[in-house]
Amino acid sequence: MKPITSQEIIDYVEANIQKFHQKRIESLQKLKFKNIIKRKNPYLFKAKNINTASEFVTTILDAFLSSQEEGIFGGFLEGLAIFICSHVYDGQKSSAEGIDLEFKKDNARYIVSIKSGPNWGNSSQIKKMKDNFRKAKRILRTNTSSMNVIAVNGCCYGKNRVPDKGDYLKLCGQEFWSFISGNDNLYTDIIEPLGHKAKEKNNLFTQEYARVINQFTLEFITTFCDSKGNIRWEEIVRFNARKEPPLTPPS
Repeated sequence: MKPITSQEIIDYVEANIQKFHQKRIESLQKLKFKNIIKRKNPYLFKAKNINTASEFVTTILDAFLSSQEEGIFGGFLEGLAIFICSHVYDGQKSSAEGIDLEFKKDNARYIVSIKSGPNWGNSSQIKKMKDNFRKAKRILRTNTSSMNVIAVNGCCYGKNRVPDKGDYLKLCGQEFWSFISGNDNLYTDIIEPLGHKAKEKNNLFTQEYARVINQFTLEFITTFCDSKGNIRWEEIVRFNARKEPPLTPPS
């Protein structure tokens, strides 16, 4: 075990958090208004009594961006976890399907699937993770049948009071960061560097966000409002859910 210094973590975060901010802006720039309309539930918005174009656009855009950012930031946290573990326990990015990290600790080989938070998947997704754990264990034990391989679902935030799930361990928040670093305080130590240039980057994002809101609101009014400015909900539903002719298979 070789402890990682605070400065090494700060240097990594400051060098890589820029990618998160850049991807946020790029995701905005690539958005198409009608593509978002197709992905959201128009019945829900009608039930919420949304009656203005700007409110409709803001609501669907914020919902879309929230899920996008969760995925983008999850990728950043996964990279940070692998970086820290590589310094402390010589951990490495795994080549096994569905496994993000492998390392040796306390006479055991750990295989880790990293997720952002504890409520990350449904029953079929959890079953897939367990299948990936079984396959990875089988491969690792091919040459050394006595190897003690322990599967871990590591969650970067949240809590879990019952870590032993039988087939694997579920370690969340403080437990996860301590597990990959040997430092019980790491989960709070990493929060400060994440704010590096956050204000500057968020100002750029806010400018792009305002532009997209204005552009999409104009498109919404042109496409889904009548001459008096009323929302034509039937047209939104038709655009979102009307049956389309089947695609002709290639000859």
